[in-house]
This record gives sequence, C-alpha cells and structure tokens, in this order.
Amino acid sequence: MTLLAGNARANEAQPQAEYAYYGFEPEIVTNYISNRKKLGFVRVSVELMVKSPDDLLMMEHHDPLLRSAIVEILGNQQEEQIKSMTGREDIRRECYDTVNQLLKQETGEARVVNLLFTRYLYD
Repeated sequence: MTLLAGNARANEAQPQAEYAYYGFEPEIVTNYISNRKKLGFVRVSVELMVKSPDDLLMMEHHDPLLRSAIVEILGNQQEEQIKSMTGREDIRRECYDTVNQLLKQETGEARVVNLLFTRYLYD
C-alpha cells in the first residue's frame, strides 16, 4: 500500500504535460509513383502533437514548409509503400523525423512529440 501512495505523490509532483494538436488544413492530397498506367493519389489528414499550446502559433507560421516536406515525402513513395501497413508506418516516421528536423533548423528546437495520420486514403 505504501508503494502506491508514494507513486501517487510522485505523480502529483510532476507537472502534467499540456500537449496540443496542430492539424493541416486542408488535407494533404498528392500523387505517388504508381505501377499502373493511371496516376495514383494519396489523401492524408495530418495532426502534429506539440509540447505546448504555445507552440501552435509556431506550427501555423511554419505550415507551408512542413506541408511541402510531407507532400514531397508522400510523392516519392512507391505504390507498395503507400498501400501497405508497414509502409504507411515508415512514411509516418519519415514525416515525423523530417518535420522535427526542419523545425530544429528554423527554430532551434524540435517541438513535435508525435505525428498522426488521422485519415489515410489512397487509389
């Protein structure tokens, strides 16, 4: 019992994170490298989980740069990557790493905690 009470007090002492989410509007739509004769496209809703609500203004300011990087990553994918679950996770991770790298270059700090695909459609 004492151990649980000690953990509860330790959790109270730590400040709770105030994460916020920044969503790209409108959704990201781009073509990808298709094995078929017709053009393939992917439509993605992306949400950036940031460390603080104060970071939302910074995300809005850098929206065009971050959006462009995500479009480029998606557009350079092969059809197999776009359509597989493991490929989708690899793409998400590459987008996350690239977004944080760009933010670090522009602001000196990587503020994105996670990048989520809340909608992911392809043809």
